[in-house]
Parts: sequence; structure tokens; C-alpha cells
Amino acid sequence: MAKYNQEKYVTFLKNYGFVFANSEIYGGLANAWDYGPLGVLLKNNIKNLWWKEFVTKIHNSVGLDSAIISNARVWKASGHLAGFSDPLIDCKACGQRFRADKLIEEFVPGAEVTENSPIELLTDTITGNHIKCPNCGKEDWTNVRKFNLMFKTFQGVTEDNTTTLYLRPETCQSIFVDFNQILRTSRQKLPFSVCQIGKSFRNEITPGNFIFRTREFEQAEIEYFTYPSDSMEEFDVWVEKVSNFLFKIISFDKDDIKFKEIPKNELAHYSKRTIDIQYNFPQGFSELWGIAHRSTHDLVSHMNESGKELVYVNPVSGEKITPIVIEPSVGVDRLFYAIVCDKYSVEKVDNEEREVLHLPFELAPYKFAVLPLSNKLEDESKKIYDKIIEKGVSCIFDVSGSIGKRYRRQDAIGTPYCITYDFSSNETNTVTVRERDSMKQEKINISKLDDYLIKKIYK
Repeated sequence: MAKYNQEKYVTFLKNYGFVFANSEIYGGLANAWDYGPLGVLLKNNIKNLWWKEFVTKIHNSVGLDSAIISNARVWKASGHLAGFSDPLIDCKACGQRFRADKLIEEFVPGAEVTENSPIELLTDTITGNHIKCPNCGKEDWTNVRKFNLMFKTFQGVTEDNTTTLYLRPETCQSIFVDFNQILRTSRQKLPFSVCQIGKSFRNEITPGNFIFRTREFEQAEIEYFTYPSDSMEEFDVWVEKVSNFLFKIISFDKDDIKFKEIPKNELAHYSKRTIDIQYNFPQGFSELWGIAHRSTHDLVSHMNESGKELVYVNPVSGEKITPIVIEPSVGVDRLFYAIVCDKYSVEKVDNEEREVLHLPFELAPYKFAVLPLSNKLEDESKKIYDKIIEKGVSCIFDVSGSIGKRYRRQDAIGTPYCITYDFSSNETNTVTVRERDSMKQEKINISKLDDYLIKKIYK
């Protein structure tokens, strides 16, 4: 697919009701976005497809939906209170604050720094390369220091250290904390996975690139518990499963996906191995999906903090095992954005431009559109529409505007099939079905329309 700049995608998504700026009538809120009528349908379809592939279709997989706010000791045990921070630097001249590693990446191509690099290295790299403030152009920096990303809140009516709580920065910790209860009630045996989709919050200092990086975002995470002896082999299996989802289920263009093995010196402290799957967003290749070998770090940390055992007991030998955890984690908002970037195109048809969202059938906000050729045919065509939605299939009824313009709108929002009821339909008992990608049309007898639609739905 052709690639466009970010502004093109933002305009498209706003114009058709996929994504809106939050609080727009009050001037908006920076880096906060709302999913509109079409956006919420597409986003729900993405989550449902992920759930079907990684929970429903896998026999040793269960789900969880945990609270956003947890006991503060959860975040002490996980290390977030002490070490969940970004390296920041301030311009003394204008007061603007920047992520030091991102600043270096932008102005010193090829520099080998990350958010985990020593702050002295980051400071020296910025001053040594005479990087100027992108806002005011001055070169007058503070030293780099760490800034905690946790969103703080308070329980009850008083605000002090005893009532301090935090919005979760990731969904996975509840899976570790609930490990014993999940194991007891689901009666799973190793290996098994626990999956969760939910909102997380990070007080990012440099959110941006549309919905790619925001302070409030949704994650789809899998924590796969397995035997230590099998963990490296299982890691490769999960890389293959995620690859299958991206290439066969979503059908991403392979040229726009990269697999980046994270070097050992850049791994998170809990990780034995991590692969970042990157997508070619408008800003360039950036992380879409991470797969991490988390070892036993999380379960051991929570055992140490809580004093409770979080182990698997082999039902045959009685041996207590602390499972290894493999974590494939994807941001739903990033996946949404990547899918739009991959499937959106502008094509020339009869010297006109046609916007098309080439979504897989399961992801399309509306699977079908019923289009009466004239509003005089509204009553009869509405019967077809009613039959479709009664089956629980998403369908839209559109009678406004010329048929050509309505086809173009349905192409743009990704509707795979349009069903047109014309003036001959009453006499011939047929409708015209138009396919989005090829624009081919065929006449279908209304009495056989149910069978035709079922084949499209379950093909």
C-alpha cells in the first residue's frame, strides 16, 4: 500500500467519524483522543479478533478483567515506584522539557542510546553534540534526570501518603497478583496463558504521533506460564503465533514489519530475551508488538513483597515450580493505527479519486450496507436491512445522496459489500451486490440473499 503522512490519516479518521480530538469544544486536551461511531466499531472488532485468536481458539488460555487501581504495594513489588521513569532534560531558556533519549535519536542519527542509558551518557551526548532546543533554538540545558511516569491518585477524602494510589501503568501485574486464584478456579495445568485487554495510564512527558503514544491507552496482553526447561522454545512459538496473526489474519504488508531482537545490554531488568515487532508508521519504524521473556521476575517479586507463595504444584510429583513467563503485549491503539495505515489507500477510478479502507471482513465496522436507489424504495429495502441486523450482523442503511457517492463513502469506511435495491427489484425479486475491493457487481435473488450473506460471513 502507498504510505501517506500523518496529517492525511488524521484528517481521514476525523472526517469519517473514526477518531476525534477529546474535549474539542473546550479547546481540546493535548494527546487525548475519542473513538467515534466508526472508530469504536473498528476498535471493538480488533479486540474481538485478538480475543478469538489468542483465547477462544487456544485450549489452555483464559481471560481476566482486573481493576485499574490496585493496592500500592503491587507497584512497589513490580519496581514501578522506584524505577518506572523516563530520562528528561529541560531547556533553561524557555522551560520546555524533553525526553533525552528521543532528543538524541532525532538530532544524532546512529547514536546508541536508550531510555535505560546512564544519565551521564545522555547528558554528555546532548552537550557534546551541541544539540539545540527544538522550541527556542538555544543551547542551555539542565542535567538529565529521571521522572516517574506513574499517575497518582488518592483514596477517600484526605490526601496523604497513607491514601496514595496509582492508576496502573500496565495490565499484566494483576495477572501475577491473581495467579493463585486463576490457577485454582480455572484448574489449568502448565503451560497455560492468561489474557487481558484493558486501559493503562502513563504520565508520558512526550506523547505524540497521533494515537501512537498517549497517556491513556489500551493494552492486549498475554502472560504465558510455562516450565523453565521449555521457555526458550516456547518463546519462538509465540513469535510465530504473533507473526501468523499479523500476516495471515490481518494480512499486513511484510515490507512494513520488522522484527528487532533487543541486544542484551538494552534489555529490561526482568527480561532474558525480547523481540520488538515494529511497523512502518508515518514517523518511521516504531514498536507495535513486544514479546518478552520475563523469566520468574514478577512472581518472585510479588512473593517477596506479599509473603505468599505464587507457585505451580505438579499434580503428579508434588514439586513446586515457579513458572517462567512469556509476554506478548500489543497496544490496541497502535494496532488500530497500523491497520488503518496499512489498509487505507487513495485510488484513481474514472479520473476520480476513491478512498478505500481495505479491511479484512472481520474488522470492517459494517459488513454490509443496504442502499435503496431512491428514497421511494426505502420501505421495501428497509425490510432487507432489518433482516440483516436481526441476525446480529453489523449493517448500515444509507439513502442520502447519489448511489455513486454512497458507494464511495462505503468504500472509504471499509464496508465489504453494498446491497442496492433498485426500481426493478420488485419485479425481478433481485438486488445488486457490489464488492468493495474489485467493485464487481452481481445480481442476487432476494430469496437466496440469506444464503449468500451467510457464505460471506463464514467464509
